[in-house]
Amino acid sequence: MSVTVRWTATVLVLLLTAAAAAPNSSARPSRPAPPPRAAESSPPATPVAPTTPAASTPPTTPALSALQLAGQRVVYSYSGPIPPESLLADIRAGRAAGVVFFSENFTDARQFGAAVEQLREARRQSGVPAPLLLMTDQEGGLVRRLPGAPELSAKETGQATDPTAAAASAGTAAGRNLSGYGLNVNLAPVLDVYETPGNFIDRHGRSFSSDPSAVDALGSAFVTAQQRAGVAATAKHFPGLGTAATRENTDLAPVTLPVDAATLRSVHEAPYRDAVAAGVALVMLSWAVYPALDANRPAGLSPIVLDQELRGRLGYRGVTVTDALEAGALRDFGSIGDRAVDAAAAGVDLMLCASTNPTEGEDATAALAAALDSGRLDRTTFTAATDRVTALRASLH
Repeated sequence: MSVTVRWTATVLVLLLTAAAAAPNSSARPSRPAPPPRAAESSPPATPVAPTTPAASTPPTTPALSALQLAGQRVVYSYSGPIPPESLLADIRAGRAAGVVFFSENFTDARQFGAAVEQLREARRQSGVPAPLLLMTDQEGGLVRRLPGAPELSAKETGQATDPTAAAASAGTAAGRNLSGYGLNVNLAPVLDVYETPGNFIDRHGRSFSSDPSAVDALGSAFVTAQQRAGVAATAKHFPGLGTAATRENTDLAPVTLPVDAATLRSVHEAPYRDAVAAGVALVMLSWAVYPALDANRPAGLSPIVLDQELRGRLGYRGVTVTDALEAGALRDFGSIGDRAVDAAAAGVDLMLCASTNPTEGEDATAALAAALDSGRLDRTTFTAATDRVTALRASLH
């Protein structure tokens, strides 16, 4: 049976399974110009099937080369308005799971729509039937990579007269806006519970509240509304950056957050429980170190945080994603390839290569493939992670 036929069969089974089971980065602030009209050729949005602890395990990913299998776990990025030929070639070869976009990729709606279509056409030529994961950070307020909704920051949403309704409205608006641009994943909402006014996560209004019950309710409302609008949501940054001081930025340098385990679980992880119950499609791991859980490794490189906390204690069964692999917090953890392998070994499904250089994605893919071939990464576990990503992709447009 050809690779294409096997992929098609796999995805058909995934879609039937999902239909039966479903009840229906650290961001850099930037404020874009007023929204132009989104591309009119985008397909209509369909709700994202919730990820639940009871969801069936997807079938095994079909036989692919090691590079192709590895590429199904890597998200690329590029600079400027035009996707480079090297990235298109990687997608045509079946060696990419998706692309993350930044403000520099956007000139106007027509140009951006053409770029998205180039990427989609490259995927169609690959013989891989599952759509690419096309994503950005569209949290609201200062952190919006593309023009348009949500206009309010998370903090402004939390201060609204009816915060829950405002969060749901923001989620719906974010989903419709990104879907109109042809995207299918938002790296939002932030579920960090800020501890001190003006600290790292509060200074740009990225946290809904200092009250975990408020973050819980508003985050879940945003997730549910956005996914009903057809765009997968990403809860971040597990297990929480709410105690990071103003200058403690994992994008730039290592950060250690000495929060006791009881507080981590009762305050900072609390919003994730309802997000998991709401079927959030992805969870992004933090690059901070949490000595109460694992004193030696950042959360996104820690099997303890992944397996015992997120998968075990909270019962999450969806896709996990790293924060940006080029982050300064990982300066002591080798090359991009080393970091990708360590993250995969820890249990992260999807690697986010966000330096706007496609070579970074290629390096991560090559390193994952080499580790798979050498036996450093277990093939069964590796394929299970790829299956989770494939299932998510198959549920999106």
